[in-house]
Amino acid sequence: MTEQDFIPKAYLNSIDQGRVTWSSPSNIALVKYWGKKKDQIPENPSISFTLNDCKTTTILSFSKKENNDDFSFDVYLDGDKKDDFKPKIETFFKRIEVYLPFLKNYHFKIETTNTFPHSSGIASSASGMSALALCLVSVEKELITDFVSNEFFNQKASFLARLGSGSACRSIEGDLIVWGKHNNIKGSNDLFGIKYPYKVHENFKNYQDTILLVDKGEKQVSSTIGHNLMYAHSFAQERFKQAHGNLNTLISVLESGDLDAFIALVESEALTLHAMMMTSMPYYILMKPNTLEIINKIWIFRKQSGSKICFTLDAGANVHVLYPENEQGPVIEFIKNELVGYCQNGHYISDRIGFGAQSS
Repeated sequence: MTEQDFIPKAYLNSIDQGRVTWSSPSNIALVKYWGKKKDQIPENPSISFTLNDCKTTTILSFSKKENNDDFSFDVYLDGDKKDDFKPKIETFFKRIEVYLPFLKNYHFKIETTNTFPHSSGIASSASGMSALALCLVSVEKELITDFVSNEFFNQKASFLARLGSGSACRSIEGDLIVWGKHNNIKGSNDLFGIKYPYKVHENFKNYQDTILLVDKGEKQVSSTIGHNLMYAHSFAQERFKQAHGNLNTLISVLESGDLDAFIALVESEALTLHAMMMTSMPYYILMKPNTLEIINKIWIFRKQSGSKICFTLDAGANVHVLYPENEQGPVIEFIKNELVGYCQNGHYISDRIGFGAQSS
C-alpha cells in the first residue's frame, strides 16, 4: 500500500453533528524504534507488546460549522481545558487533512482521560493519538456509504496515528505489533503497524508488565528531539542494523519460547536505547539513580531465584518489569518488598498484554 490508498473518494453522506468514543492502550516496545525520516517514517522496524490497562479514552464530539477556512477544536484532559495541547493537535490535523478532508467542516470537542498519570513515562502520546485517530476514522466511516473493511479501518487509523506520534501506530491492535519494513516479516511496512503474523509460544501469552514509576515529572527531553539526535549520530547506522538483526532473532525466540534469549535481547535493546541518548550530541542521561538500583535488584533476584523476570525502558527513568503470568505471585511480592521504595511515592502500575483499542 501507499499513502495514496488512504486518500478518500468523495463523501456521499452528510452529518451535522455526532459523537464517538474510543479507548486505546499504550504499548511497550521490545525492539525499539529510535530515529525517523520525513513524515514519521521509522529508520528501523520495531515490535511491541500492547498493554491492557494503561489506556486513553477519548470522546470526540463534532458539529458542522459554516466557516471552513481553519481547524476548530477544543481539548480537555480529565475535564480541564488544555489549550497547551492545541499546537500538537493543530500540527496533527495539518498532517492528516489530505487523508481526512472533512476536518475543517466541523468544530471538534476532544475530551480525554488516562488511566495512568500524564507524563508518567508511559507513552500517553501513543494511546492518546491512536484514540483520536480511531475517533476521526469513525467519523469518516459515517460519511462514506461503503467503507472498505475492518482491516482497512485499522490500517487507516494506524497510518493516521503514526502521523501524530510514531509509536501510536502500534496501539490500534494487539497483542504483538510490528511497525517498519523487515524483510523476514510478511506484510511489515513503514506506513502502519501490523499484527505479528507468526507463531508465538505459550510462554508469551498474557505476559505481565508492572511499571515502576521512578519519576513522574515531565520528560527531560521530548521524543521528537531524541529522535532528531539520530540524524548526526556516529553510531546510528550500526544501531539500525542491530535493530533489524534483533527483530530477526526475536522471530525464532517467540516461536521457541526461549525465555533466557528473550530476556537477553529485550534488556540489551533497552540499554542500547539509552546508550544512544548518552552518546548523542547534545547528550542526555534519562535514567535516574533509582532506575539503576531497580535494574541491579532485578538482576540479583533473577540469579538467586531462577525467575524469568526482566526489564525494559522507554526514553525515561521508569522501569517496565516484564515476566510470565505464572510468576505473577512471587514477582509482585518481590516488587512490593524490594522495589517499591525506589518508586516516586511508592507508585507502580500492574498491567499485562492487551489486544488493542475498543469503541464504546
